[in-house]
Amino acid sequence: MTKIASSKKDATIRTIANIAGVSHTTVSRALNDSPAVKMATKFKIKKIAEQLGYVPNINAKGLASQRTYLIGVFFTSLDVGTSDSFLSDVVHEINNNLPSEYSISINSMQDGDRSSAVQKFDGALVVSQAKSDDRAINEIFKRNLPMVVLNRPIDRRDVPNIIVDEYVGSKAITDYEIRLGHKDFGLIRGEKQFASSHERERGFRDALAEHGLTVNPMFIADGNYLPKSGYAAMREILSSSLHPTCVFCSNDEMAIGAIRACSDLGYRVPEDISISGYDDTRYSKYLLPALTTVNKPTELIARKGIKLLTKMLKGELPVRSKVRDAVEPIPIIRNSVVDLRNK
Repeated sequence: MTKIASSKKDATIRTIANIAGVSHTTVSRALNDSPAVKMATKFKIKKIAEQLGYVPNINAKGLASQRTYLIGVFFTSLDVGTSDSFLSDVVHEINNNLPSEYSISINSMQDGDRSSAVQKFDGALVVSQAKSDDRAINEIFKRNLPMVVLNRPIDRRDVPNIIVDEYVGSKAITDYEIRLGHKDFGLIRGEKQFASSHERERGFRDALAEHGLTVNPMFIADGNYLPKSGYAAMREILSSSLHPTCVFCSNDEMAIGAIRACSDLGYRVPEDISISGYDDTRYSKYLLPALTTVNKPTELIARKGIKLLTKMLKGELPVRSKVRDAVEPIPIIRNSVVDLRNK
């Protein structure tokens, strides 16, 4: 028999998730009647929430203060390009740093009925990955809702914006590989609509150009930030008689697929082909070989975003705020890129 906690004040999305044996995201979706959750799972989660005395939208405190104590967390897409590791890292950090009286609801910018959904939130964290998000950001802004935009630089200067300089990271890791003697490079590009894909490619190409190098078009393939696409892209690159000595994968998940493709085709990493990634996901150091990558400080930008949003919710920072902060990623050197200088 499932044991239900007796203290209502202790009831959170994490409590429900632990009891139901599902993820935080599933709980959030179920409590918001998302069609993505099976009816049986949704019923189970709502039953636990009821037994805990947890009400996601309006509780007694909310009725008194005209607040819902619900924060909307928006991603560009929950289906295309957003890796499980990125989603998990962001949601985990938000849950750990959000004031205890608040809960979160995970949403996609592509949801059709976004306007009605926004009405039930006290604030919004927008994890923006594409220029197409600007329309949704403007909609939220017009409602005078406290909002912080994370990840991607936006044109507006009246919304707090915490970003990662994707360009700096890819340029730095490529400079490092060039210093190790690599001249023949390959590139596996990320999701086309995401700004990070273009910035990472730009940093990669600029590093090559500064050293008088170019990338062979035969060594370029498209992915979508998921492992399967990295696998297919690497097989495409290796289909010709020539191959690069080093392949930059635009994220770690595609690097996993690329390493597997090399293994399946009889190439050793890094002895035959070096591979680097981007993001420094939690499992990248456990790969064989351990992946040389770029640490994207996802947890840091999420913490900074929550701190700003909390100040806005408390009235300590105006909703129309010009706060902007850029965080630089750091190259993480491991074992997947070989030193060619003595060969």
